[in-house]
Amino acid sequence: MDTPQTTPTPSKEMQRLSQKLVGKAQLSGGVTGTSHCEVMEGGFFLLQHVDITQNGMHIKGIEIIGHLKAFGAEPTAEIHSRFYDNNGNTLDYTYELSEDGRKLTVWGGEKGSPAYYEGIFNDDGTCNGEWHYPGGGGYKMTTKPVKG
Repeated sequence: MDTPQTTPTPSKEMQRLSQKLVGKAQLSGGVTGTSHCEVMEGGFFLLQHVDITQNGMHIKGIEIIGHLKAFGAEPTAEIHSRFYDNNGNTLDYTYELSEDGRKLTVWGGEKGSPAYYEGIFNDDGTCNGEWHYPGGGGYKMTTKPVKG
């Protein structure tokens, strides 16, 4: 007798992150430009398109955000991403949204990395935060939703 298959659903964490990131945004501060984030069909991944200038360098790329899941395995607890850009870089990140949905932390690489971003969402969806780098440095960044 065959066991009925259940349709998988995206995690609550991915659903909550989608509510915060999906849409068009204007970036300012240590970077200037735009981002556009959309939900991939099925809801398991976000696709974020970025077109920014940072330190005089034009960066255009795509980031795929979601839980890692190998064949036959359960999805990872953390939400990971990989960013691919026009300069040949591939950058990995780990995302975490606080329980109340106000604080977003993005680590460069694995959770707990000394390179990380912390931002706080306002009621209008604007996220004000700062990238921190090992040994000091970093920059402030504001991500403001673009309506329409």
